[in-house]
Amino acid sequence: MGLFDKLKGELIDIIEWIDSTSDTMVYRFERKGNEIKNGAQLTVRESQVAVFINEGELADVFPPGKYELTTNNLPILTTLKGWKYGFNSPFKAEVYFLNTKRFTNLKWGTPNVFYIRDADFGRVSLRAFGTYTMKITDPVKFIKEVAGTDGEFTSDEITNELRSLIITRFIDAVGESKLALLDFAQNYKDLSEFCQSKLGEEFTEYGLEITKFLISSISLPEELQKKLDEGTGMNMLGDINKYSQMKGADAMEKAAGNTGGSGSGMENMMGMAMMQQMMNQNKGTQNQHNTGNMPPPPPIIQFFVSVSGQQTGPFDINTLQQMAMQGQLTKDSLVWKQGMQSWIAAGQAPELINLFGAMPPPPPPQ
Repeated sequence: MGLFDKLKGELIDIIEWIDSTSDTMVYRFERKGNEIKNGAQLTVRESQVAVFINEGELADVFPPGKYELTTNNLPILTTLKGWKYGFNSPFKAEVYFLNTKRFTNLKWGTPNVFYIRDADFGRVSLRAFGTYTMKITDPVKFIKEVAGTDGEFTSDEITNELRSLIITRFIDAVGESKLALLDFAQNYKDLSEFCQSKLGEEFTEYGLEITKFLISSISLPEELQKKLDEGTGMNMLGDINKYSQMKGADAMEKAAGNTGGSGSGMENMMGMAMMQQMMNQNKGTQNQHNTGNMPPPPPIIQFFVSVSGQQTGPFDINTLQQMAMQGQLTKDSLVWKQGMQSWIAAGQAPELINLFGAMPPPPPPQ
């Protein structure tokens, strides 16, 4: 090899970028003085695009492949440099590599609550969270509009701006959807696709494409969620009376706890009475279905009972009789039924007086 060939071989450069990160979107190839020699080898890997910039002006763009840099494959740069007959000496230019892979699992969420008007619940505050995926589809526009001359541009540098854009468009989409609050969960997919289509044009202005948009959750205020849970429990019981009885049983349990532990017997007795009453009502409902057009049974007289200041019941006569026999219901216990103006002592209720007259007197002292 002659001296000229040796010197020529030393002038050949290799220009490439091996990405060892997961978040770099743009990387500027660093060279001393940004000098590139005639015949330099350019390697652009899959999911990459190389862009040449000459003195701030965008020049040639190279998709994945391997290139020898000559005037034949640098038409724009050749024009900018005025190389009429090619070039032999090194030239200055900046080379930017753009990562065109998909950037996945990017988070978005509403930092504060936002409000909607719902037909069932009125004005409701919500929060929402999810993920999205994006990629660079227009390298030239992305450099012009976003990256600029940043030597190493990462996804973190644009996700904050994109997150604000996403939240704004998401809130608009929720308002336009006119969905009822209780229908949100079963429409996450449709809402996600609607938001993605809305965001598509916005991302295009950055040279980006949003390839996936997902809603992870839309959360309700704690108090509203609690009410919805209670309503679900009532629906599971299937009957408003049963739900009231369940709440009455909870009240009796609390009242028993306030007596310092002495109310455990009362708690058990009242619980059994509640269960018995619910069973009786279920039997009555079943019998009603079985008897067809037979006349309905006579109305059942039911009383509410005050226990430690807590309203319990209502209980039918059979249940009240069991309570009286166990000492849980006395003549002085306050009771009330439909039609009464106020609470009265059980001994003053005509329907209950026989419950106490039938009780045996206390045994004589030894």
